[in-house]
Amino acid sequence: MYKIGFDNDKYKNMQSQRIRERISEFGGKLYLEFGGKLFDDFHASRVLPGFQPDSKLQMLLQLKDEAEIVIVISAEDIEKSKRRGDLGITYDDDVVRLIGEFTEIGLMVGSVVLTKFSPSAKTREFEERLGALGYPVYHHYKIDGYPSNISKIVSDEGYGKNDYIKTSRELVVVTAPGPGSGKMATCLSQLYHENQRGIKAGYAKFETFPIWNIPLKHPVNIAYEAATADLNDVNMIDPWHLEAYGKTTVNYNRDVEIFPVLKATFDKIYGECPYKSPTDMGVNMAGNCIIDDNACREASKQEIIRRYFTSLCANAKLPTNNNEVYKIELLMNQAGISVTDRACTVAARVLAETTGAPAAAIELNDGTVITGKTSELLGCSSAMLLNALKHLAGIDDEILLILPEVIKPVQKLKVSYLGGHNPRLHTDETLLALSISASTNEYAAAALAQLKNLRNTEFHSTVMLAQVDESLLKRLGVRVTCDPIIKKQQ
Repeated sequence: MYKIGFDNDKYKNMQSQRIRERISEFGGKLYLEFGGKLFDDFHASRVLPGFQPDSKLQMLLQLKDEAEIVIVISAEDIEKSKRRGDLGITYDDDVVRLIGEFTEIGLMVGSVVLTKFSPSAKTREFEERLGALGYPVYHHYKIDGYPSNISKIVSDEGYGKNDYIKTSRELVVVTAPGPGSGKMATCLSQLYHENQRGIKAGYAKFETFPIWNIPLKHPVNIAYEAATADLNDVNMIDPWHLEAYGKTTVNYNRDVEIFPVLKATFDKIYGECPYKSPTDMGVNMAGNCIIDDNACREASKQEIIRRYFTSLCANAKLPTNNNEVYKIELLMNQAGISVTDRACTVAARVLAETTGAPAAAIELNDGTVITGKTSELLGCSSAMLLNALKHLAGIDDEILLILPEVIKPVQKLKVSYLGGHNPRLHTDETLLALSISASTNEYAAAALAQLKNLRNTEFHSTVMLAQVDESLLKRLGVRVTCDPIIKKQQ
């Protein structure tokens, strides 16, 4: 059941205000390392119901007159043609995409930084591409002994070799296409160069998860570990903060491990470090905007289970991520949950056992669970979809939304003319047939109008979905899981 648990408007206002405060604390110039996704942060919207996927972007728009963006990309990632897993595009293509997205909404992109730079045909081509768009490109280099050799790093032979990035605004947001691009090193290099020029500047980090001021084992924080199971991130109590202030806060292993290096770097640049802990560096205000803790807990538990099924299915296709599966199993144990805490999973499995065929179920936003079974005309996902739309529209279950006379010609087209083996309609074909029926059938039209009410619902299939079904359900805002059973003809 979907319930709002997060105040999005409060978050945007509090977050922008906190960043302004941090700028003033450093005397008017701040390099803000921006972790996670600026666009389409669907993980945050799932575990903090009410959080809008573009919230961070909207928050930045409140600071647009004070901010400029520096995009960082590793030259090594360009050489390897590294791709974003969610979008399927290379990191260098994503830099160009981000520039377009930012500028279109009124945010200033100042420049692009190539980290771990060494000249090559690919990096030269990338620079020429950006030059044609009118964006300067700066080079940052590998430093021997990074990140431990502080005396080398904070010297003319370390950060001093890097290009100085020319910036014009008081807030410099440093972002990247993905992790490992070198955002933190870019920020610290700039602090060194600014100090060399007598310019006072500071550094802060904006990372939504883990949320520092809720408990370590809160499901929201456990869900973050599940989301990063492939990276082996581990949430932990910040020992530096506990020692400095006697207060328990949450951070994650990489920031805790790198903090001694950061502190030594600040000490060498400024004579002292302005921060006593990794938590001090952060500016995240999300924890202060949770308005229904139980709603966020339940949403996060469902996210952990979804991550588990995703990992199981990935392993069924290519058995290489057993460790990821085992880690999420441990996280589920910590959260005190199992797959039976997912109502749609239980309902789908019961129906599959009863019919002896693949089945699907959806939990609607009011908590109602609707099922769908496999038939000669429809796959189980299509049947479930029609049943759910009927329920939402208040249509009696006995009423046919699509006549067999409409479905059978489509089946003939699939099998006789297009060479398919599965005559049952997939979800996209079902919706096309429903749309055609809606022109003459008032019930079909009423059902079609309910598609918008499927957003934020929970779905489970007892077999792995065809790509077309999974993609369509996700486009409708349905949160999909499947048992790791590959069915060739669904």
